[in-house]
Order: sequence, then structure tokens, then C-alpha cells
Amino acid sequence: MEIIRFAELKPEPWRNGGGVTREIASHPKAASAQDGAWDWRVSIADVGSAGAFSTFPGMERVITVIDGELLLLTVDGEEHPLEKYRPFRFSGEAASTSALPTGDIRDLNVIARAGEFKGYTSIIELSKKRAHPVFEGQLAVLLEGKASVSPGAETSDVSADGPAGSNGSADGTAADVPTESVELGRYDAVVGSDTRSPEVLGRGFLAVISIDRVEHAPS
Repeated sequence: MEIIRFAELKPEPWRNGGGVTREIASHPKAASAQDGAWDWRVSIADVGSAGAFSTFPGMERVITVIDGELLLLTVDGEEHPLEKYRPFRFSGEAASTSALPTGDIRDLNVIARAGEFKGYTSIIELSKKRAHPVFEGQLAVLLEGKASVSPGAETSDVSADGPAGSNGSADGTAADVPTESVELGRYDAVVGSDTRSPEVLGRGFLAVISIDRVEHAPS
């Protein structure tokens, strides 16, 4: 079971100075959150001023406001009001600008190479009575509330296509496997597994990000 602690993520300023990004996970692992040398990336950004978004040619994006009230996102000339916890999908190639009518916001970004990977974001409300499992190919980010995570029952089916590598670590290194529940802080991320799917229990809201490899028909 691997937990990515938000407090340990390195903030990287945007090239245009309008915000800061903290990368949670990417594949392949990039030297910088800004270099784009990956097929998919999950990150959290602080947006402090209106302005243009960076373009990501060949990519598809899903953005979700996770703190603050409203982001006005204009994509190829069409304005989209993005409210908190409502994921929005758009092309990474599109010309995009933002406005902040209610002040600064924080957003969750999932960017995936079109035609190779598909990213999804779901917002769920946690329960103290029923744990939410986090499977292989998923990341679960605690958005608000109080929650803990524990390893689930061991299974034998393992895949290496998603956020966890074949050894269960997002960055390809071995990870310690706690046997008891571990408290999560706000914006901490749990890496999914099909070997012992972590289970999140508590009160609050959780973002579940799924990264699926796109299957191609044989030529």
C-alpha cells in the first residue's frame, strides 16, 4: 500500500506565472511537472490569477475544481463555468483561458495522451460504514474530511498499465506495506492495487482517478 503525501510534493511555478502545480503521479516519470515527457499525469494546481492555460498537444484533459467556488474556463472561444467537484473534459490542444470571478481556486488535473490512455475523475462521498476500495490503475485523493486507509484482502491479479507499477509503487520503487489503517491528510493520494486493494474509510469527499490504457484492434 502506497500513500503519496501532498505535503511532500514539490510546487512548481507555471511558466506564465499564473499558478503553481504539484505533480502527484505520471507515467513515465518525468524530471519536471512541466516538461511533458509523459503519457499521463495527475496533478493539483493552485490558480491565483486569470490568464491562458498551457497547451498540451496530443493530450486530453479532465479538470476538477477542488477548492474555491468557480472557475470560468474558455475553451476555443466557448465559456464553461466550472463549479466545485464537477469534472470537465476538454482537448489539451485547445486554446484555453481562465477567469476567477470568486477568487483563487485549486484544481485537480488529469492529462492523458489521446488514443493511448483515457483518464477519468469521479467524486464520491465517503462512508464510515463501507470502505471504498482503490483498484489497480486508480488513484484516490482525499479532498476534504477525515479518513484512513488500510490494505484490503490479498488477491493475485496484477496489472502494470495504470498509476502503480508492477511492484505497486507509482514511481517504480518498492513501497512499504502497512498492515494497519493509516490516517490521510487533505489531498493525500492512495495508489490503487489489485494485489491488496487499499480501502478508504471515513467522512468527506474522495476523488477517484482512473487511468485506462486504450486497446487497439490488431492490424
